Amino acid sequence: MAQPVITMIEAQKRKGRYNVYLDEQYAFPVSESVLVEYRLFKGMEVPKKLQQTLMAADNVSKAYQLALTYLSHQLRSEMEVRLYLKKHEIPVSARQQIIAKLQELNLVNDQDYAASYVRTVMLTSDKGPTVITQKLKEKGIKENSIEDALELYQTNDLVANGLKAAQKLAKHYQKLSFSQQKQKVRLGLMQKGFSGESLDQILLQLDLEPDPEREWQALVQQGEKVMRQTARLEANKRRQKIKQRLYQKGFHLDEINRFLDEQLTNQ
Repeated sequence: MAQPVITMIEAQKRKGRYNVYLDEQYAFPVSESVLVEYRLFKGMEVPKKLQQTLMAADNVSKAYQLALTYLSHQLRSEMEVRLYLKKHEIPVSARQQIIAKLQELNLVNDQDYAASYVRTVMLTSDKGPTVITQKLKEKGIKENSIEDALELYQTNDLVANGLKAAQKLAKHYQKLSFSQQKQKVRLGLMQKGFSGESLDQILLQLDLEPDPEREWQALVQQGEKVMRQTARLEANKRRQKIKQRLYQKGFHLDEINRFLDEQLTNQ
């Protein structure tokens, strides 16, 4: 039985795409890479099995171009590329082929991705190692690659970035009591990913010192707010409630009593 024969290979308007005709009838499209790989030419016999192979190869080729476009905007982790291809309903077997090819060409490399991510964070953000680790794990990066990448974040850079973050936090919480301000700064740094020895060094260099005048102003501001909130209470109960709330906010009892004596005496 005679096999179908290629009677024409026609270039599409889309660059790198071709239409293949068998026995004068349009049969299927292929990419240039498939055309070259399978050495298609006019007069070539194309059995049914080969047709299926060519169409499958073309699907992989189209998916590969899709992945290249996705990668052209920025670095991506292997997991991101896999999820992107899955989202576009690329079959698992094709995804495997594409990832293998991208890795072979070093277009997908989780170690490079992790290193690039750490360098970017060092230069553009105030995030510490814990947050970086979490973000990279979300991208599917393995722990050993994360650890290797974090070695790029030298202690001096880490402390310098953390100190800038600490200074912003200290300024943001300057209207709180000194005790609460220190607590908020430490908590804020931990939420940004700083911990352990680096956190201690940052706080040591921040060198927060209580300012009696600022502390008193903060107490007055907080105290007046609590006074408004407790205005309907009976005098003794009100005094006790104000004292309790201000103490919980980190102010010293002697200063709280001074504030109460001044404020309640004038009423």
